[in-house]
Amino acid sequence: MAPVRATTLRFDEVEVGQELPEFPIELTPTLIVSTAIATRDYQDVHHDRDLARQKGSKDIFMNILTTNGFVGRFVTDWAGPEAILKSVSIRLGAPNYAYDTMRLTGRVTETDEDEGMVTVAVRGANSLGDHVVGTVRLALPRGAAA
Repeated sequence: MAPVRATTLRFDEVEVGQELPEFPIELTPTLIVSTAIATRDYQDVHHDRDLARQKGSKDIFMNILTTNGFVGRFVTDWAGPEAILKSVSIRLGAPNYAYDTMRLTGRVTETDEDEGMVTVAVRGANSLGDHVVGTVRLALPRGAAA
């Protein structure tokens, strides 16, 4: 698991092309079921293996709200506690099935000096391919840390 930053990156510490540390997530049945319930998603494909298979799925799979949460966490763990997410835009691909691993990776693609904004391209891949691709925009503080 990628380390959680205790102090916040400053805007001037970030450069276009900078890579974020990989964040692997073990996709256990407990993770998939508990996060679906936590997000009030009671669709059976997220918690009932038999019903998921009856509907043509290989197994239970992660819901989009959980994926969105992990994408945000990935970026804020890298940036630090004072980073402010301004937007998270994702597109789903291959399902995140139980007993697989999703590996989140990211790269800074843009910095906006006027607004103190950073854009990070994010990719989450599992054994089937890309589960999620997207961009996260966040505001970082300027100047020296307090």
